[in-house]
Amino acid sequence: MRVLVVEDDVKMASVLKRGLEVEGYAVDVVATGEDALWAGSELPYDAVVLDAMIPAPDGFDVCRRLREAGRWMPVIMLTARDAVEDRVRGLDAGADDYLAKPFAFAELFARLRALLRRDSSERPAVLRAGDLALDPSTKTVSRGDSEVSLSAKELSLLEFLMRHKGEVLSRTAILDHVWDFAYDGTSNVVDVYVRYLREKIDRPYGRHAIETVRGSGYRLRADGG
Repeated sequence: MRVLVVEDDVKMASVLKRGLEVEGYAVDVVATGEDALWAGSELPYDAVVLDAMIPAPDGFDVCRRLREAGRWMPVIMLTARDAVEDRVRGLDAGADDYLAKPFAFAELFARLRALLRRDSSERPAVLRAGDLALDPSTKTVSRGDSEVSLSAKELSLLEFLMRHKGEVLSRTAILDHVWDFAYDGTSNVVDVYVRYLREKIDRPYGRHAIETVRGSGYRLRADGG
């Protein structure tokens, strides 16, 4: 899952990026309202962590303008101002949740997970494809009765595939959601990680859940292979 962090405090931005990456998210960071509007409008984020007090336009205006532009990804607004009127202003601007600084990272992660599964028809608490199951809250994967150990990036890739099971996903779409825009590694990283996943969730169980669609990309079979 890909998250945009909008925070002008360099230290806080770094801590947020590091913490979210440990949780398995791909994270992009911007520091101004203008950059937030561009990134939020042009790139496919699954959620936004948005500081209220950033260089103009501020976070309230950024959120309002993203909503006006039809961008409906979940937004958690962060601010050092905890007055009721500020919380109301943020929610009225279109934010889905509001967290006052200082905050516990465990709470931020839990609120983010809750927002990402809010539409229960599309974001169930546990993702399933046949006997393949992934619980985003505990970061656990199982194949039948067997638990499967995955790295953070493998887990993020599998989560994206499972949230779009049955769909053909291009390498570009996968790269956009699972890796951040600062990624400058090898161009075949998607193929490499798909191979890693197959070695862990398919081959040991005689399954073929992840299909290669020649010339298009990859698809996770809805029946889990």
